Formats: sequence, C-alpha cells, structure tokens
Amino acid sequence: KTTKLILLDSLLQENRMVNIPKARNTYCAKCNAHKKMKVTQYKKSAESKQAQGRRRYDRKQQGFGGQSKPILRRKAKTTKKLVLRVECSVCKWKNQVPIKRTKHFELGGEKKRKGQMIQF
Repeated sequence: KTTKLILLDSLLQENRMVNIPKARNTYCAKCNAHKKMKVTQYKKSAESKQAQGRRRYDRKQQGFGGQSKPILRRKAKTTKKLVLRVECSVCKWKNQVPIKRTKHFELGGEKKRKGQMIQF
C-alpha cells in the first residue's frame, strides 16, 4: 500500500512548475573550488550536413529502392530530460547538468512564499 501512495505522489508532483535560479554556487573543475555559476537552458544546435551519420544516411537513400531506414512515427515519451548549462563567472568554464523530466520549466522565476498576502 505504501508504494502506491509514493507513486501517486510522484505523479502529482510532475505537474508542478520547475523553477531554477539564474545563478547558483557550484563546483568549478578548472578553478578547483565552488564559484558563482550562470545557469542557462541547453538548446540543441542545427544538424551538420558533414556529420558521419548524415553522410551514411544520404548515401543509403541514393538511387532506387525507396525509403531505406525506418521513420519514427509514434513518440513514446511526452517530455524530454532537461539539461542545464552552467558557466563559471570567473574562468568561463562550462558544464552541462541533466535534471529530471518535466513539462513546465522556468528559469529565474519568482519564488513561491508561504503565508504571504496576495496583493492586487
């Protein structure tokens, strides 16, 4: 019975907004100490036409014979894992930190405070 309660709780937490501050104090491997880091969200860059996989795919597609490789039609996942890009403010060293899956993500949003009056 306890495992079911934990699973339900984790499902309820998934709908909540993930709010991460724009700066965090984290370990820098280059400075070998904890430094102030600037946090941004990782974005995938455009695919290169010279990449080995792209060249192999284009070569296989050439000529007669139609579509040679399967095209993914149904997506299994509804969310993607979030990747944070942290940059050291001192030496500009960059690192990527993966975090859990989430549908709603916010960078540097307002913190929720308990017991505060709602002002209009």
